[in-house]
Order: sequence, then C-alpha cells, then structure tokens
Amino acid sequence: MGLKLEHVTKRYKDFTAVQDLNFEIDKGEIFGLIGQNGAGKTTTFRMILDLQETTEGKITWEGTLINKVNRDLLGYLPEERGIFPQMKVEEQLYFFGELRGMKRDELKREIDFWIERFELEEKRKDKAETLSKGNQQKVQLIASFIHKPKFLILDEPFSGLDPVNKDLLKNAILHLRDQGMTILFSSHQMDNVEELCDHLCLLKRGISLFSGSLLDLKKQYGKTKLTIRTELSLLDMTLPGVKECQYVKDEYVLTLEDERFAEDIFKVVSNGQYIEKFSLDYLSLDEIFKDQVGGTHV
Repeated sequence: MGLKLEHVTKRYKDFTAVQDLNFEIDKGEIFGLIGQNGAGKTTTFRMILDLQETTEGKITWEGTLINKVNRDLLGYLPEERGIFPQMKVEEQLYFFGELRGMKRDELKREIDFWIERFELEEKRKDKAETLSKGNQQKVQLIASFIHKPKFLILDEPFSGLDPVNKDLLKNAILHLRDQGMTILFSSHQMDNVEELCDHLCLLKRGISLFSGSLLDLKKQYGKTKLTIRTELSLLDMTLPGVKECQYVKDEYVLTLEDERFAEDIFKVVSNGQYIEKFSLDYLSLDEIFKDQVGGTHV
C-alpha cells in the first residue's frame, strides 16, 4: 500500500474545499488528480504534504499517518515557480539536494544525469532568471525529485513546455515510476493524464465524481464515439442512434446513444460499398471530463 485518503474533508469556516475524499495510490504508480480550477486539487496536495490539517478523515503513507512520516520521503512540484532567480542552475540543484540531506558527491551524479537528460548542459552555469519559461520548469522539476523521494506530487508539470520538452518530461516521469517512485500529478491537459495514468480521481467543487481506473471510467460511457471516412455525405443522412454528427477534416465523428447502433450504421453507410475507415471507440478523457464537469460535450 502506498498513499491512502479516507473520508478526507477540509472546511474553512462556511466553505468546504474538499468533502469526503477517498482514494488509494499503489506504490510505483502514476495517479491523476483532475478537476477545474477551484475543484480542491491544491488543497488536497497541501493536506497530503501536511501543510494543512484535515478537518475530518485521515491520510496515510504505507499505513503511517502522513504527519508522522519523514518529510524527505516526499517531493513536490508546485504550479507556481519556486526557484531562486539570481542563483545558477547547478547551484540551485545542489542547494535543494543538500537541504534534503544528500551528500555532494551523490548529488553530483544525479545532477549530471538529469541536466544531460533535460538538455540543460549549456545552461548549468546560467542564472535561473535568464532561462526560458520551459527551462525554468525543467530546473524546478529536477529540484522536486533530486533527493529521490518515495512519493512525488507534480502540480501542472507540463506548464510552459513545448511539445519536444513535454516528451522529455513524460519520459522522465515514466523513468521515475520504473525506479519505484509513486507519483500523483495534476494537469489540465487530459491527453497527458490519459497517456500516463492507469487510475485517477475526478474532482468537482471538492467532491469526487469518480475514483478508479481510467478504463472503468470509459466503460461507464461505452464505445459511443464512431469515426467514419467515406465519400458519402453523412451530414445529409438520417442514421439510427446518432446524437451528434460532425465533419472534422476528412472524417465524420459521430456520437452514439449506444454502441449497439454501430452495426446498423455500418449496414446503412456501407450498403455493400468500400469504407475507408469505420472505427468505434471509447470517448477520450478530455471529452469525458467536459461532460462530467458540465461542459458542452454530449
């Protein structure tokens, strides 16, 4: 067992930020905590880090109350920048590592490894304030786990990163997981959550709408997304069980009432003719998220 939240509630006078929150994160797992701004994610992070007390409920790590564990077991990347603008990149990483009790020779190996991995070799002697937003984010990320914590919280880790650096970060997160680190992260970019997480918790106004495996969440909706590429004009056709039909680039994207209608639609559209693409799948996490938190989708 890794991290466990049991009936966790946080109240501020008349405002309830988090209400009866329950989820578990297995050791060596990447777990997503998602929700709109104000959903209670940051409050949850602060309670896990013991920066705020719970009003009710308890949080444990390997069965021990979170406020009793060694703080060096935890790592945290906040959404806001937290590095020193006048300090050089390399000096920052030594500072944060030594602050966590690491020896300088051990730190050198780790710093050299991650500076090379994040393509910061030419920036290691530069002051943080001279770096791009993306490179500052990479430095802060390294600082959050340079001491090799057992449990790491990443709050919007992809903020400010271009596609190439996002891939560097994703690979780094997977590397840390493979080394046995347990990771809880939040992102507004659902494709990142979908790619990295097997399990997640979806918050809305402090209440958990879902906690469990991503596949189980998708199965609640069923395979209702049908993509068709054909020379026919489907927008002019009346098809059974179709709630919505859109033409996106060179494909028709249909939202079905139920996946059982796909077979009938195939018969109507094909009519013995060639169809270049006919693909039935689950909704994306982004589409499910918009539906769950009150977006315009379905």
